[in-house]
Amino acid sequence: MENESPNEFFISVDVETAGPAPSQYSLLAIGACTVAKPQKTFYIELKPVNMDYQPEALESCNLSLEKLTADGVEPAEALHRFESWVEEITPQGEKPIFVGFNAPFDWMFINDYFHRFLQKNPFGHTALDIKSYYMGMTKGTWRETTMRFVGARYLDQQTLIHHALRDAIDQAEIFRSMLAEARD
Repeated sequence: MENESPNEFFISVDVETAGPAPSQYSLLAIGACTVAKPQKTFYIELKPVNMDYQPEALESCNLSLEKLTADGVEPAEALHRFESWVEEITPQGEKPIFVGFNAPFDWMFINDYFHRFLQKNPFGHTALDIKSYYMGMTKGTWRETTMRFVGARYLDQQTLIHHALRDAIDQAEIFRSMLAEARD
């Protein structure tokens, strides 16, 4: 994208989890896509590391711990595949930049799992939060960074549906639009 510095390559990432903290709950799905077109995508569902969950977390993403226990990919293998994909799609000499809508939530799971299972994170130690970028760009309030406001402006009233890949794609669309608007 012409708005990225020569060393930055934006990758939109979204996760689905069994609860709010990686120390207690499992990372269940990772969805990612390039912000730049043509868009390249990644999606994987993981075996849970335990059977702890918050009912609202599983209800929102429609994932089953029992089904993932049987069919999900072992976390170390899933993170290895994700790391390989990030390295494959990031152009030579550029740094992959993790981009998320409410990045602190998604980032804490991705960073924890990368370090827990691979002892390294291809994104380094930083993440770009779309909500914070939006707040700074619009000079609005934190309350106005919810999907109710941002989705109305950039996604024709859509909301995120809690499917990691679909949400990552929608987040990339939001961020592309924000970058274009900031350029103007």
